[in-house]
Amino acid sequence: MRRLLRCAAWVLFMTWSLAALAHKASDSYLVLEVQGRAVSGQWDIALRDIDFALGLDHDGNGEITWGELRARHTDIAAWALGRLSLQRGGACLLRVVEHLVDDHTDGGYAVLRLAGECSAASADLTLDYRLLFDVDALHRGLLRLNLDGQTQTAVLAPDSGTQRFQPGRASRLAQFKQYLVQGIWHIWIGFDHILFLLALLLPAVLVYEARRWRGVTTFGLALREVLWVVTAFTLAHSITLTLAALRLVELPSRLVESTIAASVVLAALNNLVPVVQRRRWVVAFVFGLIHGFGFASVLAELGLPPETLVMSLLGFNLGVETGQLAIVALFLPVAYALRSTRFYGRGVFVGGSLITLAVALVWLIERAFNLKLISA
Repeated sequence: MRRLLRCAAWVLFMTWSLAALAHKASDSYLVLEVQGRAVSGQWDIALRDIDFALGLDHDGNGEITWGELRARHTDIAAWALGRLSLQRGGACLLRVVEHLVDDHTDGGYAVLRLAGECSAASADLTLDYRLLFDVDALHRGLLRLNLDGQTQTAVLAPDSGTQRFQPGRASRLAQFKQYLVQGIWHIWIGFDHILFLLALLLPAVLVYEARRWRGVTTFGLALREVLWVVTAFTLAHSITLTLAALRLVELPSRLVESTIAASVVLAALNNLVPVVQRRRWVVAFVFGLIHGFGFASVLAELGLPPETLVMSLLGFNLGVETGQLAIVALFLPVAYALRSTRFYGRGVFVGGSLITLAVALVWLIERAFNLKLISA
């Protein structure tokens, strides 16, 4: 009985932990235009991040009203501008000239309209971004900069928060490398994408015969199954990632996120009650099409112009695939070595599928009905 209770408590703990991680990583969206000495722009910062840093929810009811936000406009401006600086022949003086609110795919954002003036009209521009890095190492700033008519983009992370931009020289290779790294990072922190992939990979080292699972006879059989699943998933989400990032196809965010959660539910449930025993690559392809729209959210939210979108899209997509292959490379040898053990059959395969199912059900309810069952 005690063992059963410990197992139940462990399952509940893992469910809570993974469900709390399902929410979109913290991003802000910074658009700047620097023409000579004049600076203008817009900075979108998530209300939840500002609330975490400054405490906007005065009455503690879990909702941030316009009145609560308006009362802190001065504090918000000082907090944000204290974490962003520009240098062009000397310091650029920035100020917030207007406060607005906008909705992104993951909730409400404060919109800070910026204006300012730099010391020189033709020097290189140095940007220093430090928003939230002291409390959230996963935070990213997505920058679109128009410097004297030339558009450049960057992903601002703790190790790349300070960057130097030269007028008229936007390095396509540098942007490609940045988005390659961010694609890898995005798949590694995209827990719903990872759980879907792992739910499909868990039975790759097993075969269902006589109403039971047993280990495959050779590594080649497991590898072939994995290659089919990963290739189908990659092809599918690459198609829709491209279509969505180019804004050729757009779907409602709630529909996309809910369907992604549903895909995890079905993949985990199929492990426990096998319906699709072969050709799991078909499942990977069908739901991979929806996952591609989820991957595209970062690029679509930034609204990259066509001349930089192609390289950024290519780098980001290859980064996602690289991160995905790294996960497979770690998982497959270990799973194959343990495939015939009770630990894998009961603990990893059944236990992992149960936890995945429970977590995905929480995500599905939260996303489909716009609820908050577990705090992140």
